[in-house]
Amino acid sequence: MNQLLKMIDETLNVIRNKTEINYDIGIILGTGLGGLVDLITEKIEIEYSELPHFPLSTVESHQGKLIFGKISGKNIVAMQGRFHYYEGYTMKQITYPVRVMKYLGVKTLIISNACGGMNPLYRRGDLMLMVDHINLLGDNPLIGKNEDTLGPRFPDMSEPYSLGLIKMAEEIALDNRIPIQKGVYVAVPGPNFETKAEYRFLRGIGADVVGMSSIPENIVANHMGMKVLGISIIADECFPDSLEPAKLEDVIAASNSAEPKMALIVKELIRKI
Repeated sequence: MNQLLKMIDETLNVIRNKTEINYDIGIILGTGLGGLVDLITEKIEIEYSELPHFPLSTVESHQGKLIFGKISGKNIVAMQGRFHYYEGYTMKQITYPVRVMKYLGVKTLIISNACGGMNPLYRRGDLMLMVDHINLLGDNPLIGKNEDTLGPRFPDMSEPYSLGLIKMAEEIALDNRIPIQKGVYVAVPGPNFETKAEYRFLRGIGADVVGMSSIPENIVANHMGMKVLGISIIADECFPDSLEPAKLEDVIAASNSAEPKMALIVKELIRKI
C-alpha cells in the first residue's frame, strides 16, 4: 500500500473507534475563529495529539482538536486549529487532515482565515468571500509522486472556489444584512507581516487580501474533487501610506468581533447545502 494511504488508514482507525458516522461537510477554523465550535451539537472531540500522523498546532488561538458533530442538522467535522508553512511543517503535513476528511465522507470544505486587507475599499472586521487565489508560498502540496486514487496528476484550478457556494453565501449575507466583499487571496510564507513595498507589490499583482494559509488546503481539496468555500475576516488594514505596526492580539480581537457574522453565514450555508 502507498505510504500516504497507509497513514490515512491508521488515522481513520483511531477516528472510527470514536465515531462511525460519515461527515459530508468539513470546516477549517482559522486565527481567532475557533469559537465557531459553539454552533456544533452532539460533539465528539479528538485532540490532534491522539491522531497518528497529525501535526500539532503551535500558534496562539489554534486549539488543536478535530471536532465531530452537527450544525443545522448536517454531519460536520471541524478542525479547531490549522497548520502553517511557517511552523516548519511540510505542505503534505499541512494538508494531511484534508486528505483524512475526504475519507470521512467530506464533499464540501469550508475554509476560514484571518487576513490583511490591501484593497482600499476593505475595512477591519469586513468579511470577504475568496473567489480566487495567488500562491506565493514557494511550494505546492502536490509536488512529488501522485497517488492516482486520491486525484489526478494535473488537477484543474479554473474554479478553485465553488461559484455555487459563493452565490449561496452572498444571498445569505444579503438576507441578513451582512456586508460582504469578494476578492483574491494571496498566501505568503510569513511569519513576519509584510513591508510597505511588499504590500504595494501584492496589491499590484491583483490581490485584495494577504494571509499565510488556506491555499494548500484548497489545492488538495480540489485535487480530491471537493467543493470549496473560502471566507476571510479582514483582521488588519494593510495600506502602505498609512501603515501601523501589526500586533497578533489585534488580529485575534478583530477576528473575534467579526466571528458572529461569519458563524451566521456558515450555519445558514450548511443548512442549504
